[in-house]
Amino acid sequence: MFQKIAEFGPDSSGRMQGITIVKPIVYGNVARYFGKEREEDGHTHKWTVYVKPYINEDMSAYVKKVQFKLHESYINFLRVVTKPPYEITETGYGEFEITIKIFFLDPNERHVTLYHLVKLFPSDSSAMLGEQKVVSEFYDEMIFQDPTAMMQELLTTSHVLTLGAYKHETNFAEREVKARKKLEVAQKRTSLEIAGLTKILKANMETIKCLKTEIRQLKDDHLNEI
Repeated sequence: MFQKIAEFGPDSSGRMQGITIVKPIVYGNVARYFGKEREEDGHTHKWTVYVKPYINEDMSAYVKKVQFKLHESYINFLRVVTKPPYEITETGYGEFEITIKIFFLDPNERHVTLYHLVKLFPSDSSAMLGEQKVVSEFYDEMIFQDPTAMMQELLTTSHVLTLGAYKHETNFAEREVKARKKLEVAQKRTSLEIAGLTKILKANMETIKCLKTEIRQLKDDHLNEI
């Protein structure tokens, strides 16, 4: 890894025109309720916030570090992780937004910034009893448009992160299918509404046309009487 960086050098900022590389990622948090408020600090949950690859690959091949900016009430609220897993585990009692910055080994590549609201409380009461964990995670993509020669090399030489099973808390493929079905239903409903409104508009235009004809006829009749 360090040999490759030295090989390209700090001035390897020439861009590889016409090349686009997409790296899908998942970021978010999981949390679990203690079952009661902790006496020493009033904390009620343990949570972990993270960034990880969507596919099974070692992001350290091209990621230098990931910076997590927590709420300022935490000691050392600016946390930096330099190797996988890119995650921070803490305890707390309230939800707040975390800023996540992903920095790359190529100093010429601009860092990526993500924002995530740490979710502690579920939509139902079961997790409050510790029966299940709360999950709030999202799919996103880091798009490298015209990367440098060095960055292209790093992005295309990553290895698998683990030889075991690799999956996420959320079934994103299933979520995509459901989202597509909802979109199809919405599009069909919208098309029907547009067709209905178009029909009404056409009828109204015909009515206006008839009224204009009648008005014109009345004017002509009036002039003939004079």
